[in-house]
Amino acid sequence: MSYSFWIILTGALVASSCALLGCFLVLRKMSMIGDAISHAVLPGIVIAFLISGSRSSLPMLVGAALVGVLTTFLIEFISKKARMQNDAAIGLVFTFLFAVGIILLTVFADKMDLDADCVLHGEILFVPLDLFTTGTFLDIVPRKIMILFIVFIVVVVALFIGYKGFLLTTFDPFYAVSIGISSVLWHYVLMTLVSMVTVVSFESVGAILVVAFLVVPAATAYLLTDNLKRMLVYSVLVGILSSVLGYGLAKQLDSSIPGSMTAVLGILFLLAFLLAPKYGLLPRKFVFKRDRL
Repeated sequence: MSYSFWIILTGALVASSCALLGCFLVLRKMSMIGDAISHAVLPGIVIAFLISGSRSSLPMLVGAALVGVLTTFLIEFISKKARMQNDAAIGLVFTFLFAVGIILLTVFADKMDLDADCVLHGEILFVPLDLFTTGTFLDIVPRKIMILFIVFIVVVVALFIGYKGFLLTTFDPFYAVSIGISSVLWHYVLMTLVSMVTVVSFESVGAILVVAFLVVPAATAYLLTDNLKRMLVYSVLVGILSSVLGYGLAKQLDSSIPGSMTAVLGILFLLAFLLAPKYGLLPRKFVFKRDRL
């Protein structure tokens, strides 16, 4: 397989996992919580590394998931008990936890093979170089690709099994509670999945692109359809397209690959904002003028 293929596949896997979860974040008006979690899990990653002494995914997943759930709890607790707006609580919690993570990175830098630039921007260029050494056919597949693929399958299976729970608690949480479906449970399941996807994506694409993949493909798909299943599919397609086009743009301009993928995401959203058949700015203007005539 070519070097370019593995890089594009890395972006596509991250985009697909993030886009699927991002749809529910956007519909629940929780997009900024995805941003908060993607930054706030940093102390969980660092503490997991310090305890385990390993960069293997399992301890970091556990650390990130725990801090992700803690982040959600603190945001809700502060917004309710301190009578603070939700966005203010999000800004307070995630900046504090992210700062704690940066401090831990700085203090224990000599003991860790992690750095702030890796967390923010990722190391997607090095993904094809990290191979298995099992002596089997798996040795041709980069380690991070395999991990990202497993996480993608976990997300797909979780959404397939829990589709009804996610659907009802997203659109009508009061009805869900009335028929015995716990809104709180599905909320924390979603936050745990977001934390899991975030931590396995950190090293490859960085926190910045993770945030973009969590929000922009879902927001773009939201403009294109009113059907949830179609929205999930469209968001994944937007994410994959941005990975392919973003890599091509980065190669042409000799620029940052995550940055180029993020820029393409913005362009795709702008096109949907302008041209979406039902909710696009231009079609709506045209219909409004026609109605006036």
